[in-house]
Amino acid sequence: MTADYSTLPVRVAPELFSTTFTFPWTKAPLSLNYQMHKMQEAKIVKELRSLMHAEARRIPDLGRCRVELVWWVNSHTRRDEENIVPVLKALCDGLVDAEVVEDDVPRFMVKMMPTIIFVPKKERLACFTFTVTQVPS
Repeated sequence: MTADYSTLPVRVAPELFSTTFTFPWTKAPLSLNYQMHKMQEAKIVKELRSLMHAEARRIPDLGRCRVELVWWVNSHTRRDEENIVPVLKALCDGLVDAEVVEDDVPRFMVKMMPTIIFVPKKERLACFTFTVTQVPS
């Protein structure tokens, strides 16, 4: 006796949303190493949040997501990934402002450690990319 599997319901994994934003910054707008007045820093944070909010308005409510920040650089200057965490934080807050996720706590957002990748100028200009990917709840 053989089983007929053609009538069983097929469970298809839903399509997960993913998008990447590219920002033309060759230098990090914020860094843990920058020595700036707190009002100047707050102004830049507000600009980054507003920029991400405006860009993310087309993203549906994801419920839960993973975010990744990559700084593409064209020189071999030593840089620490930890120093660009303030950029990641401001962009994540912008996603919350755009109501892509409820909050930027681990329950709703998985934040990957930022990465810095060298690429020769002839292949790609220096920039930042910020990828938002839906994660199954």
